[in-house]
Parts: sequence; C-alpha cells; structure tokens
Amino acid sequence: MSSGSEHIIKSYDSELARLTGEIVRMGELSVTQLESALDVIARRDERAAQRVVANDDAIDQLEQEISHDVVRLLALRAPMAGDLRNVFAALRIAADIERIGDYAANVAKRSIPLSMVAPISPTKGLDYLAKLAASEVREVLVAYRDQDAEHAYQVWKSDAELDEAYTGYFRQLLTYMMEDPRNITPCTHLLFMAKNIERIGDHATNIAESIWFQVHGETLDKQRVKRDFTSSPELTKLGE
Repeated sequence: MSSGSEHIIKSYDSELARLTGEIVRMGELSVTQLESALDVIARRDERAAQRVVANDDAIDQLEQEISHDVVRLLALRAPMAGDLRNVFAALRIAADIERIGDYAANVAKRSIPLSMVAPISPTKGLDYLAKLAASEVREVLVAYRDQDAEHAYQVWKSDAELDEAYTGYFRQLLTYMMEDPRNITPCTHLLFMAKNIERIGDHATNIAESIWFQVHGETLDKQRVKRDFTSSPELTKLGE
C-alpha cells in the first residue's frame, strides 16, 4: 500500500472517530435535556422550562454540523462497503438524537401550563419513565461508541420495559381523570409528556438498529416485544 493510500485511510479513520465523538456528545446533551425537563416539572419553574426549550437549539445546530461533516466525508473520501455504512449510520443516528432532543423540549414546554394548575400526585410517575428512557439512550450511545452490536441489541430489547411502564401510567392517568373531572387538564398534559418520553425510547431502538446494520451489514429483523397497549380496545373503552 502506498504512503498516500495509508494517509487517506488514517485521515478517514480520524475523521470518523471525531464524528462518532460529536454524535456521542450530542446524545449526552439530549439526555441532559430530558433530565432538565423533569427537574423543571418538579420545581414548577416556568423560566427554567423556557431555558430547557431554548437549549434545544444547541442540539439542532450539532445535528446540522454533523450532517455537513458526513457530506464532506462522502465527497472527499468516497467510502465503500463497511466504511459507507459507518457514514450513513452516523447520519441516521444524529437525526434520531435530534428528535430525542425535540421530545425532551416538548416535555419542558408542557411543564409550563402544568405548573399553572394545582399539583397532582401522578406527576411523579413521569420520573420512572424518564429514568428508563435516559438509561436506554445512554446505553445505546455506549454501544455506538464501542461498535458493540450485541449491546445495541440488548438496548433494543429493553425498550419493552419502557412500553410496559408507559401503558401502566396511561391506565393510571385515565383512572385519575374519571375519578374527578378537575384532573382532566393536568392529566392531559401528563399524557402528552409521557408519550414524548415513550417516543424517546423508540428513537433509542432506531439507533440500536442502525448500530446493528453498521456492524453486521444486515437489518435487525428479530421480533421485538411491544408492550405499549394504549391503543387497545380495552383502554379506549376506559376513556369513553
């Protein structure tokens, strides 16, 4: 191999390593966003909630920068096969992380009208959902950093736990609304917030699927247990 070819390979590897680091940092920011959103809910702090929403711009900016880096890698290095999978995985994962940041910001937005009504006990139930979602994102970021497809698969499977918790919380909120019509407004906000957190878990599984394809060159076609039953007829009747 010529010294010029070796230089190109080393340059590509260093650029990809830097890109991976940026994506992991972006992912960590999105988890911090979620945890900050939960903090402002507990404190009922409208100004802090608005700051969390504003901070989503930093994640959006990072996603744009990563997209530009990917385009540059494609143009300058013309990667093939496995290298091409690495580049496209970076693009897809960055897009999923950007959506995670959006969902975290949505939770913070909902906390503002929620803070204007009397506190209700089910609000605390969001903490457990957020803990599961944050863990999923952090674990899948480790899997991406380490190129560990098996670790990614374990995260992919673990999303069933978040689905199950979300369904249980959905049932709890419906019951709470039926017991007292005054609970309908705050519970509606909590339902939307819980759904945003559940969707964060879905994007973590998307990232896991991208890692699997990146490493193995094939789709993750195993059947994942889905335990979100909030659209089932039984639960629909509860809400009638």
